[in-house]
Amino acid sequence: MRSVSCRRLREAEAMAAFTGRYWLNFSGPSATEPLVHDMSKQFDVVFNIRQATIHATGGIMAIELSGERKTVKDAIGWLEGKGVAVEPVEINTIEG
Repeated sequence: MRSVSCRRLREAEAMAAFTGRYWLNFSGPSATEPLVHDMSKQFDVVFNIRQATIHATGGIMAIELSGERKTVKDAIGWLEGKGVAVEPVEINTIEG
C-alpha cells in the first residue's frame, strides 16, 4: 500500500512542477489590459516575465508559466480567447 501512495505523490508532484516558456504577442486592446495579472488570479499558475516590449498598440512578452500541466494549458487557452497569440519558446542548446 505504501508504494502506491508514494507513486501517486510523485505523480502529483510531477504534474505540479510543470513549467513552460511562451511568447505572448499582444495587439490592439489586449496590449493595454492587465491580462497576465488577470490570468494569474483566475488560474493557479505562477508567471515569470523573462522579457517584454509592450506599447499602446501591441507588444511581445517572453514568459514562464508554472503549475499543473492542465491548468497551464487552460490559462493559455484563456489568453488566446482574449486575443493574445501564444507560441512556445524554442529552447536553444546553450540554454539547456
